[in-house]
Amino acid sequence: MNATLRLGAATGAASGILIAAASSVEIVTGEIPLTGLALGIAPALGLPLIVALHLAHKGKARTFGVIAYGLNLVGLGLFGGAAFALNLVLIHLDPAVTEGLPGAATAALLGSALVFSAGTILFGIAMLRAGLYPRLPAAVYAFAFPLIALLAPLPDNLFISAVHIASGAALVWLAHAVNARARVSSDEIAFR
Repeated sequence: MNATLRLGAATGAASGILIAAASSVEIVTGEIPLTGLALGIAPALGLPLIVALHLAHKGKARTFGVIAYGLNLVGLGLFGGAAFALNLVLIHLDPAVTEGLPGAATAALLGSALVFSAGTILFGIAMLRAGLYPRLPAAVYAFAFPLIALLAPLPDNLFISAVHIASGAALVWLAHAVNARARVSSDEIAFR
């Protein structure tokens, strides 16, 4: 299990760094292909962190935590696909094409944002209830990521960039906490 925790911590930290760095650059440059690439792949790197966060606290998370974990995992998968499409595909199309997306495509993008938001809020609450992770990054996780999803259709601005930066920092902090738990588990096994 320690290898899974460490992998989740490493990819989660990378996800947080990509989100925060890309958003910091966009404050100055606006959206550019490199920041779109970073924001498009960051959600995929966040998936192993969710698994690691859950594995490390599942004993205290109970049924609510398991349901929240499942919904968050599915939501991030859906929203990660949407983020990839928005940041790496649709951005390169003529605005007339993207504004004319079929209703089903628009509904799918909105639906992915809603499932992701619900899962993130619930999983953040589960982390707070379990009490194994620092409260501040768990709270930022629960409330900033849904903002990112719901504000995604809007033009970039300083507030959206600040929310991205705070979210990225929260992921790095949570990844560090998971890594610390993995180290403690390794030390306990070594002394048996």
